[in-house]
Amino acid sequence: MSAAPLDAAALARFVDHTLLKPEATPADVAALVDEGVRLGVYSVCVSPSMLPLDPATTRERGLLVATVCGFPSGKHHSDVKAFEAARSVRDGADEVDMVIDVGAAKAGAWDAVREDVAAVRAAVPEDRVLKVIIESAALSDHEIVEACRASETAGADFVKTSTGFHPTGGATTRAVSIMAETVGGRLGVKASGGVRTLADALAMIEHGATRLGLSGTAAVLAGFEGGAPSADAGSGY
Repeated sequence: MSAAPLDAAALARFVDHTLLKPEATPADVAALVDEGVRLGVYSVCVSPSMLPLDPATTRERGLLVATVCGFPSGKHHSDVKAFEAARSVRDGADEVDMVIDVGAAKAGAWDAVREDVAAVRAAVPEDRVLKVIIESAALSDHEIVEACRASETAGADFVKTSTGFHPTGGATTRAVSIMAETVGGRLGVKASGGVRTLADALAMIEHGATRLGLSGTAAVLAGFEGGAPSADAGSGY
């Protein structure tokens, strides 16, 4: 829970400003970076194939770089996820958001979930952040808890609600609350998927989110001034 009311600048520091649409072009990514700098976000999150980004356009302008791994299905062999994560780190990623095998979670195969996360953790140095996407909308409350426990045991830095591409939906305040209670401040909690308005974003933080994945960041921040969301606010993440 925030200790004081947030303004636009403070909220922006919670945000991974995200572009993961399959049709994204290098020009789109360049525009994302420029917008991220203008808005004052924490990081930009792009697909692995869009890396590396020029440090002069990111770190030297105050942005970290995040990417995804095993995205969006999570149905990749662990060694493939690990290779992808290692490549992304070599290409300059500061943070890697990996997707678990949701089917393994649904089957209660928690050893497999833990080993999957551990394989990627071994490929991501300790000075880089590993976030684990559990696809919370597809899980029961019990499964959310167990997925968070498995992620923590395997060395994750964050647990994250959603890819934003799963048909069951994205982040909910209930899921965020369960995740935050389970990790107890030892890990961060990232809410992503369907967070499209200022009210959505503030509710996620109120319930324990310490990071937000937004593709419609400008529209969310415009809510502080009563601005109207843009036409594609929140699309695809």
